[in-house]
Amino acid sequence: MIHILIADDDIHIRELLRHYLQTEGYVVLEASDGVEALQILEQRQVQLAIVDIMMPNKDGFQLCEEIRRYYDFPIILLTAKDQLIDKERGFTVGTDDYVTKPFEPRELLFRIKALLRRYQMVSSEKILLNQTIIDRRSYEVQVKGKTIMLPMREFELLAQLASFPSRAFSREELIQLVWGADFDGDDRTIDVHIKRLRERFANHTDDFQIQTVRGVGYKLEVSKP
Repeated sequence: MIHILIADDDIHIRELLRHYLQTEGYVVLEASDGVEALQILEQRQVQLAIVDIMMPNKDGFQLCEEIRRYYDFPIILLTAKDQLIDKERGFTVGTDDYVTKPFEPRELLFRIKALLRRYQMVSSEKILLNQTIIDRRSYEVQVKGKTIMLPMREFELLAQLASFPSRAFSREELIQLVWGADFDGDDRTIDVHIKRLRERFANHTDDFQIQTVRGVGYKLEVSKP
């Protein structure tokens, strides 16, 4: 069973989401603020979180940051705000999607199902991007049957982006995930490696593109077959 955490101080929003999610067969866990949400996460397994930004004690941005630090599941930020600066901060702290109130519950369900499908790719040793195969075990990339060998850091960077298509990663986040917390360089290292990846695959495939997310970092988009 898939467990979904709703963190929102508005009881009516929680009731609405609980109704639709339970109808779809999801197990719903509820928290009225970020502190309560973290307590639930310490005790229960969660596969996705829907997090409101404006909450007492610990807001949605802070909660999102802590989830990204200790857990690995998709997050949807839910908010009444529709300002670019809030969206930018949301993606910077690691959200996967962003829904503005008032929202259509069925649209939110579509987004939840898409994110759950996307995250299932991470558990696989092979990541499929149309005709491109990224093999985590052999550290090889196959493009239409042709093997492309990459330096280790480039491979790990590509695999990280490809594991979460359409999710924007900040440069700092990619440094932490690929190079580790002890890395002494700066985030320009990411720009250099992204440039190299783009050049390597430019003449080989259009199965995916690594896009720059202005003010945030980078994301990988899979082309429609």
